Amino acid sequence: MTRRPHGALPAPPPSTPLRPAVSPPPGALVAERRLIETTLAACGVPARDREDLLQIVLIAAWGAIQAGRYRPHPRAHPRRALQAWLRGIAWRQAGQHLGRAHVRREIPVDGPRALADEGSVAPEGRLLARAALRALAELPAPQRELLLVAIGRRTITAHARARGLSPSTTARRLHLARTALARRIARRLW
Repeated sequence: MTRRPHGALPAPPPSTPLRPAVSPPPGALVAERRLIETTLAACGVPARDREDLLQIVLIAAWGAIQAGRYRPHPRAHPRRALQAWLRGIAWRQAGQHLGRAHVRREIPVDGPRALADEGSVAPEGRLLARAALRALAELPAPQRELLLVAIGRRTITAHARARGLSPSTTARRLHLARTALARRIARRLW
């Protein structure tokens, strides 16, 4: 009895004919980019790693097509068959990626010993906070000041009176500053 290599699939029985290999154009793979990204997100891949993993999935799919391993059922709808196949590749690649030790344990920080004295910090939260601070720094000074006043001990009404403004005008400007900050943060994350 010959042993097959670890991870290799058993050979099909001799009576089962193989389906013909299909070679969709590379553009068909790239057209399913959103589907792959959605699958990676659903698998729990962090936003910072999705673009890299998307490329890995596309390269793996193209390599499999070139090797003749894409063999959909002849009666299947071509696009649906391709989507299901790409979902499977994305799912496998996400599982391999998330299982790597450096992904499970790595926390990206500026200094190598920055977290030595801190408690457990979620890396995603840290990245979101950094993005928010960078977006805040990009706002015009009056908007930044209003946002900082809003989180401080001083009330917006007291701030408005000190500036000689109406509290409703200051509240409207605060709303505009919050909206501008939210838009900048959303642009940074997506």
